[in-house]
Amino acid sequence: MANPASRAGRRAVWHADGWWAPARWRPSPNVGERPPGQQPTLAIVHSISLPPGVYRGDAVERLFGNRLDWDAHPYFDGIRGLRVSAHFFVRRSGRVLQFAATGRRAWHAGVSQWRGRDNCNDWSVGIELEGLEGGLFEPAQYRALARLLRALARRHPLTEVVGHEDVAPGRKADPGAGFDWLQLSRRLQGSGLHLPRARRAP
Repeated sequence: MANPASRAGRRAVWHADGWWAPARWRPSPNVGERPPGQQPTLAIVHSISLPPGVYRGDAVERLFGNRLDWDAHPYFDGIRGLRVSAHFFVRRSGRVLQFAATGRRAWHAGVSQWRGRDNCNDWSVGIELEGLEGGLFEPAQYRALARLLRALARRHPLTEVVGHEDVAPGRKADPGAGFDWLQLSRRLQGSGLHLPRARRAP
């Protein structure tokens, strides 16, 4: 799916069902419908690189599109057949790719719970950052992430931003210790979004 090239298309920030105009669109088959009447109120930040620590390739894009060559790298054999997606992927450069409309349910959180509610995929937006779990992220990624979150908060009743590690503790640890929640919190001042992890940071 290509972004509309018309002037009107460029002016519109959001398109049908929740496609963000500034992102490069790469629709994934790994999506579903949200429960009736359910809008996302939570954003979940993840980190991913394939193989781990290798950046700038297209392996993540291929994974989310079910096009990854499982034999291309020994690491891929351990995730063979995996069917996942996120709504967004923020590259090291700050470029944003979108794989699922925000009105739909992407497969990013797995078994998860937040504030007593299960199945976070039903009521969240998943944002993957290109990076290594526990590693550092680029300034361009924080800028792009803050811009995206502000746009999401204007479209949906988003209230909180957490990490994958928060909704699946003990099972997931991304984005990890290298992610600067305080920096993101500063960039989101005035947005109305709450970042519980930023309050716990030293």
